[in-house]
Amino acid sequence: MEMLEIDFDLTEIINGEEVVGPSPFDKHQDVVFNLAEILRSFVKANQLGKLYIAPLDVIFEDGLNRLQPDILFIKKENLGIVRGWVRGVPDMVCEIVSPYSFDQDTGVKRAVYEKYRVSEYWIVIPEIQEIRVLAIEGAKYKLHSLAVIEGAVTSKVIEGLEVNLRDIFE
Repeated sequence: MEMLEIDFDLTEIINGEEVVGPSPFDKHQDVVFNLAEILRSFVKANQLGKLYIAPLDVIFEDGLNRLQPDILFIKKENLGIVRGWVRGVPDMVCEIVSPYSFDQDTGVKRAVYEKYRVSEYWIVIPEIQEIRVLAIEGAKYKLHSLAVIEGAVTSKVIEGLEVNLRDIFE
């Protein structure tokens, strides 16, 4: 029996440049699953849309920007952009920041998400137990919600959602 060889990697295209990253550490995976479980339960219970986790390509512009956010949310009225991959702008994206990805996630990717006007961008930094929720206002992101070490954050896009930090970083 002949085996089909498929190349699976964590490749993104950012501003026309191919970027290959290492697989995430276990702590990163714990945070992704903790947050995704909370978000998915809330989104599903309120029939708001769909939640996805990486790897899933978000193609903003062919050949120029194809990213794989750790978590993304698409409102039910916008689900038409999901065609195998996401071909368009999600309503919310989230990056779990690793020490090696800090500049990429908080600078380069933030600029890409802002350029395409992703309504909400969550930046989660496990090392300092911080979650920043940025919401697009005009053409720029503004801080909507912030919690460090304790407390909770809220979402502008997923109305009524409140996420307690202890549930994410336990």
